[in-house]
Amino acid sequence: MTAPTGADIAAFLGQGDDTTLVALAGQHVTIITAMARAYTRGEGFTETGPADDLAAVITTATARLVTNPEQSEDLAIGSYRTKGGFQGWTLAELFVLNRYRKKAR
Repeated sequence: MTAPTGADIAAFLGQGDDTTLVALAGQHVTIITAMARAYTRGEGFTETGPADDLAAVITTATARLVTNPEQSEDLAIGSYRTKGGFQGWTLAELFVLNRYRKKAR
């Protein structure tokens, strides 16, 4: 699979036509991709991009980071409130990442 893009992340969030969000997601997807590549020590990545399940991890983790880029504990805009953002990998993401992770000996 090809690596997820900012447009992919924005579409995942249901806001594919928001150019500001696409640009922000494009910046953040490179960070999350680098973190996933480091976690797996490069396993599951080729020149064309990550494996499909790793791309899904990158997409969901980037979506969390994009929705709260300041990483504030509590965010409120009007009546809308959210807690957290990207605070590490979720359990489901770790299941996928650990399939590829090379353990030190």
